[in-house]
Amino acid sequence: MSDAKNVSTMGQQIHHESAHLHVSGNAKYVDDISLPANALHVALGVSRIARGKILELDLTNVQEFPGVITVLTSSDIPGENNFGGVVKDDPIFPDIQIDFYGQPLFAVIATSHLIAKQAAQLAVVQVEEETPIFEIREAIAKNSFVLPPVAIERGDVEQGFSSSTHRLKNSIQLGGQEHFYLEGQIACAVPMEDGELTIYSSTQHPSEVQHLVSHALNKPAAMIRIECKRMGGGFGGKESQPAWFAIIAALAAEKTKLPVKLRVDREMDMTITGKRHDFEFDYEIGFDANGKILSFDVMMVSRCGFSADLSGPVNDRALFHLDNCYFIPNVRAISYRCKTNTVSNTAFRGFGGPQGMYCIEYAIEDIADYLNVDPLEIRQKNFYKKNMLTHFDMPVEDIIIEDLVDQLSQSSRYLERREKITKFNQQNSHFKRGISLTPVKFGISFTATHFNQAGALIHIYTDGSILVNHGGLEMGQGLNTKIRQIVANEFNVDYSVVKMSATDTSKIPNTSATAASSGTDLNGMASQNAAQTLITRMKEFLATKYQLSVTDIKFKNNEVLLGSQAISFEKAVKECYVGRISLSATGFYATPKIHYDAKTRKGRPFFYFSYGAAVSEVVIDTLTGEMKLLQVDILHDVGQSINPAIDIGQIEGGFVQGLGWLTTEELWWNPKGKLMTNSPSTYKIPTALDWPKNAKTNLYASLGNIENTIYKSKAVGEPPLMLAFSVFHAIKHAIRSQVGQEGVLHLSAPATPESILTALNSKYD
Repeated sequence: MSDAKNVSTMGQQIHHESAHLHVSGNAKYVDDISLPANALHVALGVSRIARGKILELDLTNVQEFPGVITVLTSSDIPGENNFGGVVKDDPIFPDIQIDFYGQPLFAVIATSHLIAKQAAQLAVVQVEEETPIFEIREAIAKNSFVLPPVAIERGDVEQGFSSSTHRLKNSIQLGGQEHFYLEGQIACAVPMEDGELTIYSSTQHPSEVQHLVSHALNKPAAMIRIECKRMGGGFGGKESQPAWFAIIAALAAEKTKLPVKLRVDREMDMTITGKRHDFEFDYEIGFDANGKILSFDVMMVSRCGFSADLSGPVNDRALFHLDNCYFIPNVRAISYRCKTNTVSNTAFRGFGGPQGMYCIEYAIEDIADYLNVDPLEIRQKNFYKKNMLTHFDMPVEDIIIEDLVDQLSQSSRYLERREKITKFNQQNSHFKRGISLTPVKFGISFTATHFNQAGALIHIYTDGSILVNHGGLEMGQGLNTKIRQIVANEFNVDYSVVKMSATDTSKIPNTSATAASSGTDLNGMASQNAAQTLITRMKEFLATKYQLSVTDIKFKNNEVLLGSQAISFEKAVKECYVGRISLSATGFYATPKIHYDAKTRKGRPFFYFSYGAAVSEVVIDTLTGEMKLLQVDILHDVGQSINPAIDIGQIEGGFVQGLGWLTTEELWWNPKGKLMTNSPSTYKIPTALDWPKNAKTNLYASLGNIENTIYKSKAVGEPPLMLAFSVFHAIKHAIRSQVGQEGVLHLSAPATPESILTALNSKYD
């Protein structure tokens, strides 16, 4: 019997599988792929008005520019002029109607990227301008919607208000957010033989890109292969909209019969791609003398832009997360999806959940201000209890938020620090400090049930090495690292034995997007399923060969135990190969239990919930409105962690991205509809200096997910972003200490210095 050391890496802090490539500059992205010398480049010609009709598009000067090969317009599309995946309302190039400033009207194909960009400026476009709609409230007034309104209701809201001791109303605003992935939108299209096409696309959703390209080119999907090794960030911005760039590159390759690359620079990327939806809320909340919520009536409206894109499911999820961690017996909410002459907003980390939570957390603070108590008291009084139903009739079976918050409150010394902050603020007139503890409950699964499926493909080679392909996309979040750990653990071999291949639609068909925090949940289970199929095959063959029971054969520490003897994993593989046993297997997984009726707005759209909480302390300068985050304490639930290092990285990264959304990242369009915050110099994302010197991130001690997820782990991609609400409400606490307790405090997000100064200098009853 072997005495080899245990090779299991589950629960170990394995570094990101591509970390050494990232830090050395050797990680290959789409722009790093070597193309033939005859490869061409594409640039986009865009609209300079926000709304109107094209009277004439004269591209003569463009085509005559030295180095230009040809141009593309809507007339060059042999199939569907559409890249909308849900609703077919996204033209690749418009025929007549212009819908937003910066909308691509045509493409230039040239021998270099610079030549294509220069030539694109020479187009002569005659237009008939029309009056655009930019603002949410204007869209409502004009009945301008990309999709019909959706309402959800539970209980009797009016009766709830009648029973309430107090009622408060408020109107609040919440800004959007630019994804600002480090790698911009890009696609390379390479013609193959017999009309086939290979496209290298930086996308979270290769199968959707494949299908939309096939529709535009009027070719079967089987003739289109999409490959992506890794992305330099996605955050939802590469879920639906990369198809646009892939289609244009494919059209160019189809027209020229040459390889083509379409890469947009940062300004163009920010100008023409969608953002996080900005929202406005009107709400009324009823509660008793102790702060127990009895009724909640909400109107939420979002700016969707000129087309539907993913605005339906984004706004649906905002409705689902309107409760956050709180049981509200009577709820009425209506969601308006407004059509405006701006970019079509899209998925972004949290996918509407953060916007819904923002509303209830703001209302909680209003109650606390009105009753002059610590907001944490109001939060704790309204937490869900085990098996209570959400407003969409899903039982909350795994509620742990009370214990998690209690632990965090004690470990962070929240109450003690709050008292110290009160004394500090009494003694300082210029600087004011604030502190807040906010919780998170986030549903995990695609709300569209059919997307909750995944496939995997595993090959074992005769030297014992293992190659894994799955339908998920690595975008820096560590998905491939976890999948390698899972497969290595199943075979009980060294982590180094397992390798990952690029995601490829010719290997795994009809994949779901890597989104909704489901990457490891879905693809991890599918990979485990494929591995177990291979293990079963190998065991059955070896049991027959060595005249043993299948139960006598075990995979352990790079070996296969055959009763009382052991052979190396490599030797076992070779014996199976010689015995003509297939060493390749597919795996599949479909999330159980979930269902949802879109007509009744009831069901179980989520497999489970993830939880977390954060305490943030800030200081503001009351003269300038500047804010600094002094300390953050985070406790987050990931079930049984597959890789604590990866999970903590995701928690901290999500928190910082939420911090940027709520404090510094402000989108601004000029009166003509042109996005002016279109570069790092005008759009302020957080930097390493915004992370506080005093920061603690811990994983909640858990026995594991109560549901049968991969190794009892929980999703970690999106939920941590909403921990940043603690920063926003800490700012409100600091402002309240300056302006006094009376009246409803208005602070719009993002809480920029200007927004903070506005709140400091005005109150509304």
